[in-house]
Amino acid sequence: MNNTLKAALWMIGAITAFTSMAVAGRVAASNLDTFEIMLYRSLVGLAIVLSVASFAGTLGQIRRDKLPLHIMRNAAHFTGQNLWFFAITVIPLAQVFALEFTTPIWVILLSPILIGERITKIGAIAAAIGFIGILIVARPDPEAINAGLISAALCAIAFALTAIATRKLTQTETITCIMFFLTAIQACLGLIFAGFDGDIALPNAQTLPWVCLIGVAGLTAHFCMTKALSIAPASVVMPIDFARLPIIAVVGIMLYDEPVDALIFLGGALIFGANYLNIRFGQAKAAR
Repeated sequence: MNNTLKAALWMIGAITAFTSMAVAGRVAASNLDTFEIMLYRSLVGLAIVLSVASFAGTLGQIRRDKLPLHIMRNAAHFTGQNLWFFAITVIPLAQVFALEFTTPIWVILLSPILIGERITKIGAIAAAIGFIGILIVARPDPEAINAGLISAALCAIAFALTAIATRKLTQTETITCIMFFLTAIQACLGLIFAGFDGDIALPNAQTLPWVCLIGVAGLTAHFCMTKALSIAPASVVMPIDFARLPIIAVVGIMLYDEPVDALIFLGGALIFGANYLNIRFGQAKAAR
């Protein structure tokens, strides 16, 4: 089996996990708010991380040297994930996923400010094309803008901040350490915000399996994507990831009778093109 096929199979796993998380999030939202969903998702994830790390003998890799950066990273991710869970309950799933795909564009724009990386001409062009895609997906008509669209757009910025912090952490920290603090810190944040009103709802019999699915799917999706990127270049993996958009659109149609909107696909195609252009150029430059 060649590497491209292996990467494709891992990405099928990631796409399945991301799609499952979106469906499970909608069901869980009938009983829990986004903070409570994040609390229980993180607790499930923490149990999985500790179990796997114990079995693999990597618990000793967990260290606090970069704790401030871990806290900043996970505050950003916690914010983005809460916005994402809210967005999937109020706007079409395809619209949420299309706006989420702008995360790499925001990484291009924010990296020079936060970690001193230079923005290239191709990066600037990619950002401009991606921004046009955002406008097409969001359609900035004052009457069409709503809290769901704003949340989906802002979650992409939060995920970009997460990606930039992760890039810094991977230079010195192991995956076990990163995943431990991801789940542990976000469990603490979930407990604080879910309990702020003094009332933390427990999952009922209907939502408990879906909450567990969210926790498992979240870790599975990122693990599968990481494995795919370790096998094949991003220019191969990313086009497969964009299959999430039509797949989630079909799920939205079948499960929720969401309308098919050609503009979402047009905007998504521009966002995809912008990301692909930047990755292909980056790889060509690195090869020289």
